[in-house]
Amino acid sequence: MSTPHASAELSWFGERCLRIEFAGDAESTLRRVHAAFAEVASIRRTGLVGLLDATPAYRTLLLTFDPMRMDAVAVERAVREVLKSLGSSPAALRSSRTVAIPACYDAAVAPDLEAIARARGVGIEHVSRLHASPVYTVAFVGFSPGFPYLTGLSPDLHTPRHAQPRTRVAAGSIGIAGDQTGIYPQASPGGWRIIGRTPLALFDAHRDPPTLLAPGDRVRFEPIDLDEFNRLASRTRGGT
Repeated sequence: MSTPHASAELSWFGERCLRIEFAGDAESTLRRVHAAFAEVASIRRTGLVGLLDATPAYRTLLLTFDPMRMDAVAVERAVREVLKSLGSSPAALRSSRTVAIPACYDAAVAPDLEAIARARGVGIEHVSRLHASPVYTVAFVGFSPGFPYLTGLSPDLHTPRHAQPRTRVAAGSIGIAGDQTGIYPQASPGGWRIIGRTPLALFDAHRDPPTLLAPGDRVRFEPIDLDEFNRLASRTRGGT
């Protein structure tokens, strides 16, 4: 069952999950998702008993509940009040923090960088400048713990994923796929084109919060050379 609310629609998935789907253009929709996500604490205060988790995506926010503690009618009423308080104008939504991410654009840690530059008839320095120029937005975190999906990639760098994913992509690898860029928090299989690497740990289970980036954050990549990457990476491995 789904219930429309202005430019958002509420849909229940079983007894546990309520999905809020926002309508509108991509940019303003994503900002409304982030604003609603940031209001989870307020939602709790307005009577959203049993809320366990909130998971944002490009156009949706999924709220997960303990079905033994929540009341579906009260939940929908509280969510509608939150949506009403957000309004529909992106200008009314809260701003977010900006996080600087050191990024090494060197072929030694970026196995796809030279091929991407060659396909465009430019040098790797041009590709790295294109990638480091925008201020990106963390659309959501998923795939693996701490993996940020970042919007704002230059159209000149839009590139399809590998047809055959790699069996292992190093932790910290910065990849591009389609119109997105992202960072692999852990070594894992992956099909994104790797054009750089950061020495930062994007996920640490012993850190509070464990993820370095959160939905709605802004991200700036700050280019570093290979020596600086190795120096910072050794500090990260040492726990400093």
